[in-house]
Amino acid sequence: MSSAEQPLNQQIHTLYSDHHGWLQNWLQRKLGNRCDAADLAQDTFVRLLTRQVARPLGSEPRALLTHIAKGLVIDRWRRQDLERAYLETIAHLPEAEVPSPETRVLILETLWRIEALLRELPSATREAFLLSQIEGLTYDQIARRLNVSLITVKRYMRAAFLACLSVA
Repeated sequence: MSSAEQPLNQQIHTLYSDHHGWLQNWLQRKLGNRCDAADLAQDTFVRLLTRQVARPLGSEPRALLTHIAKGLVIDRWRRQDLERAYLETIAHLPEAEVPSPETRVLILETLWRIEALLRELPSATREAFLLSQIEGLTYDQIARRLNVSLITVKRYMRAAFLACLSVA
Protein backbone atom coordinates (compact mmCIF):
# COMPACT_ATOMS: atom_id res chain seq x y z
CA MET A 1 0.00 0.00 0.00
CA SER A 2 1.46 3.37 -1.02
CA SER A 3 1.63 6.21 1.48
CA ALA A 4 -1.18 8.01 -0.37
CA GLU A 5 -3.44 4.99 0.20
CA GLN A 6 -2.73 4.77 3.95
CA PRO A 7 -5.21 6.41 6.33
CA LEU A 8 -4.08 9.89 7.37
CA ASN A 9 -3.46 8.88 10.99
CA GLN A 10 -1.17 6.03 9.83
CA GLN A 11 0.69 8.45 7.54
CA ILE A 12 1.25 10.82 10.46
CA HIS A 13 2.38 7.97 12.72
CA THR A 14 4.91 6.90 10.08
CA LEU A 15 5.97 10.51 9.52
CA TYR A 16 6.44 10.98 13.26
CA SER A 17 8.47 7.78 13.63
CA ASP A 18 10.66 8.53 10.63
CA HIS A 19 11.22 12.28 11.04
CA HIS A 20 10.58 13.46 14.62
CA GLY A 21 14.23 13.18 15.66
CA TRP A 22 15.42 14.98 12.54
CA LEU A 23 12.85 17.77 13.03
CA GLN A 24 13.75 18.26 16.67
CA ASN A 25 17.46 18.51 15.79
CA TRP A 26 16.67 20.98 12.98
CA LEU A 27 14.63 23.09 15.40
CA GLN A 28 17.34 22.95 18.05
CA ARG A 29 19.83 24.40 15.57
CA LYS A 30 17.35 27.19 14.77
CA LEU A 31 16.39 27.95 18.38
CA GLY A 32 19.54 27.02 20.26
CA ASN A 33 17.41 25.40 22.93
CA ARG A 34 16.54 21.69 23.21
CA CYS A 35 13.40 22.23 25.32
CA ASP A 36 11.87 24.77 22.94
CA ALA A 37 12.84 22.53 20.01
CA ALA A 38 11.05 19.59 21.61
CA ASP A 39 7.94 21.72 22.21
CA LEU A 40 7.86 23.02 18.64
CA ALA A 41 8.52 19.58 17.15
CA GLN A 42 5.53 18.29 19.09
CA ASP A 43 3.44 21.31 18.06
CA THR A 44 4.33 20.63 14.42
CA PHE A 45 2.81 17.16 14.61
CA VAL A 46 -0.19 18.44 16.55
CA ARG A 47 -0.72 20.97 13.75
CA LEU A 48 -0.71 18.09 11.26
CA LEU A 49 -3.24 16.16 13.33
CA THR A 50 -5.59 19.12 13.67
CA ARG A 51 -5.58 20.22 10.04
CA GLN A 52 -9.11 20.97 8.90
CA VAL A 53 -8.81 19.04 5.67
CA ALA A 54 -7.73 15.42 5.71
CA ARG A 55 -5.41 15.22 2.74
CA PRO A 56 -2.38 13.14 1.86
CA LEU A 57 0.85 14.38 3.37
CA GLY A 58 2.74 14.45 0.08
CA SER A 59 5.95 12.96 -1.17
CA GLU A 60 8.29 15.49 0.53
CA PRO A 61 7.60 14.99 4.25
CA ARG A 62 10.55 17.05 5.46
CA ALA A 63 9.47 19.98 3.30
CA LEU A 64 5.99 19.82 4.87
CA LEU A 65 7.42 19.55 8.38
CA THR A 66 9.87 22.41 7.92
CA HIS A 67 7.13 24.59 6.40
CA ILE A 68 4.91 24.06 9.45
CA ALA A 69 7.82 24.32 11.91
CA LYS A 70 9.11 27.58 10.36
CA GLY A 71 5.69 29.15 10.90
CA LEU A 72 5.70 28.00 14.50
CA VAL A 73 9.22 29.38 15.04
CA ILE A 74 8.19 32.75 13.62
CA ASP A 75 5.09 32.76 15.85
CA ARG A 76 7.26 31.98 18.88
CA TRP A 77 9.67 34.82 18.04
CA ARG A 78 6.77 37.26 17.60
CA ARG A 79 5.30 36.22 20.94
CA GLN A 80 8.70 36.62 22.64
CA ASP A 81 9.19 40.09 21.11
CA LEU A 82 5.74 41.17 22.24
CA GLU A 83 6.29 39.76 25.73
CA ARG A 84 9.69 41.46 25.99
CA ALA A 85 8.19 44.82 24.95
CA TYR A 86 5.36 44.44 27.46
CA LEU A 87 7.72 43.52 30.30
CA GLU A 88 9.98 46.46 29.45
CA THR A 89 6.94 48.74 29.57
CA ILE A 90 5.70 47.57 32.95
CA ALA A 91 9.23 47.64 34.38
CA HIS A 92 8.88 51.44 34.48
CA LEU A 93 5.67 51.39 36.52
CA PRO A 94 5.62 52.13 40.22
CA GLU A 95 5.51 48.86 42.17
CA ALA A 96 1.93 49.47 43.30
CA GLU A 97 0.77 49.63 39.67
CA VAL A 98 2.59 46.53 38.39
CA PRO A 99 0.01 43.89 37.37
CA SER A 100 -0.04 40.59 39.22
CA PRO A 101 1.45 37.55 37.46
CA GLU A 102 -2.06 36.27 36.68
CA THR A 103 -3.06 39.61 35.18
CA ARG A 104 0.17 39.72 33.16
CA VAL A 105 -0.65 36.34 31.61
CA LEU A 106 -4.14 37.53 30.68
CA ILE A 107 -2.77 40.77 29.21
CA LEU A 108 -0.10 38.92 27.22
CA GLU A 109 -2.64 36.44 25.84
CA THR A 110 -4.83 39.36 24.78
CA LEU A 111 -1.88 41.16 23.18
CA TRP A 112 -0.95 38.00 21.25
CA ARG A 113 -4.52 37.67 19.96
CA ILE A 114 -4.56 41.34 18.93
CA GLU A 115 -1.18 41.04 17.21
CA ALA A 116 -2.36 37.95 15.30
CA LEU A 117 -5.58 39.71 14.31
CA LEU A 118 -3.72 42.79 13.07
CA ARG A 119 -1.27 40.66 11.12
CA GLU A 120 -4.19 39.03 9.26
CA LEU A 121 -5.74 42.36 8.19
CA PRO A 122 -4.87 43.78 4.78
CA SER A 123 -2.12 46.37 5.22
CA ALA A 124 -4.27 49.41 4.35
CA THR A 125 -7.01 48.27 6.74
CA ARG A 126 -4.45 47.65 9.48
CA GLU A 127 -2.86 51.07 8.94
CA ALA A 128 -6.21 52.87 9.03
CA PHE A 129 -7.23 51.00 12.17
CA LEU A 130 -3.97 51.79 13.96
CA LEU A 131 -4.10 55.45 12.92
CA SER A 132 -7.56 55.65 14.42
CA GLN A 133 -7.07 53.59 17.56
CA ILE A 134 -3.46 54.35 18.47
CA GLU A 135 -2.84 57.83 17.06
CA GLY A 136 -6.41 59.03 17.55
CA LEU A 137 -6.80 60.41 14.03
CA THR A 138 -10.29 61.14 12.71
CA TYR A 139 -11.54 59.33 9.63
CA ASP A 140 -11.03 62.53 7.59
CA GLN A 141 -7.43 62.78 8.78
CA ILE A 142 -6.84 59.11 7.97
CA ALA A 143 -8.30 59.59 4.48
CA ARG A 144 -5.90 62.46 3.84
CA ARG A 145 -2.93 60.59 5.32
CA LEU A 146 -3.60 57.45 3.25
CA ASN A 147 -4.73 59.42 0.19
CA VAL A 148 -8.03 57.55 -0.03
CA SER A 149 -11.67 58.59 0.13
CA LEU A 150 -13.60 58.89 3.37
CA ILE A 151 -15.88 56.02 2.34
CA THR A 152 -12.79 53.82 1.87
CA VAL A 153 -11.61 54.63 5.39
CA LYS A 154 -15.07 53.74 6.69
CA ARG A 155 -14.87 50.40 4.85
CA TYR A 156 -11.42 49.74 6.32
CA MET A 157 -12.63 50.54 9.81
CA ARG A 158 -15.75 48.42 9.44
CA ALA A 159 -13.64 45.46 8.31
CA ALA A 160 -11.22 45.96 11.22
CA PHE A 161 -14.01 46.22 13.80
CA LEU A 162 -15.71 43.12 12.41
CA ALA A 163 -12.41 41.26 12.65
CA CYS A 164 -12.08 42.41 16.27
CA LEU A 165 -15.58 41.17 17.04
CA SER A 166 -14.84 37.80 15.48
CA VAL A 167 -12.11 37.09 18.03
CA ALA A 168 -13.87 38.60 21.04
